[in-house]
Amino acid sequence: MPGSPAEVKLVSNAMANATRRKIMAMLVEADRKREEIEKAAGASMLDYHLQMLQQAGLASAKDGTISITDFGRNFMESKAEKPAEAKKDLAGTKPIEIAEVRQLLPCIADKTKFRIIARAEPPLGGALKLLEPLFPRARYSEKIGALIIQRGNILITAYSTGNITMTMISSENEAKAILEELKRTINEAIAKGITPVPREKIKVDHAEIYEYLPKTDCKVCAEQSCYTFAIRLMGRETTLDKCTPLLEPKYATNLEHLRVLLEYI
Repeated sequence: MPGSPAEVKLVSNAMANATRRKIMAMLVEADRKREEIEKAAGASMLDYHLQMLQQAGLASAKDGTISITDFGRNFMESKAEKPAEAKKDLAGTKPIEIAEVRQLLPCIADKTKFRIIARAEPPLGGALKLLEPLFPRARYSEKIGALIIQRGNILITAYSTGNITMTMISSENEAKAILEELKRTINEAIAKGITPVPREKIKVDHAEIYEYLPKTDCKVCAEQSCYTFAIRLMGRETTLDKCTPLLEPKYATNLEHLRVLLEYI
């Protein structure tokens, strides 16, 4: 869920190339074997192109199959649609209903948890940004048109187009309970018709950041330990992309959480 300048740059660089745009268009239609992509997009620098898409969080690769990520799909959808017009207040915004809940494959980071996709109707469009103050830990990303909400280990991303994704969900019942609470909170604000007052950002410390790092002390980032890296991240003396192990699929959820936490520094 890119949102910081560095993350937005990764996505922009990934999508600036015609070959990579062609690959993404193929992945929107279906998962592809590497051979399919090579035949359609060419073999020249294919490894580099796929690496760029993976680093930007747009695609993933496993056992020779290339897939689009949840973020990648929503990014492509947002580009295909007219950007939501920003609203100044909640006047005229209609209450939402959760129209669909679909359980996906187990989370890469924890095989006992799930990734969930749901859909809210009608889409909130430009009103979504106004709802950010309703949630203790939330930020609105202009780049992807989504409200990103952190709730413990669970990360909820509500898009202006109506899609909602959640990570680290233990069961479908838990997903439905969270979605019901999300719907109730939003609809209560809509019923009042009063735009929530902006709030101060929640403070984050280096210990919380450390919890989501690989904790391997591999020194790839040029620091003595993951704990030192967390301290330097807090001081804005280094950047998240220096921790290349976070690009491994097993740390995908950790990376999502760290990107959100760094928005509060």
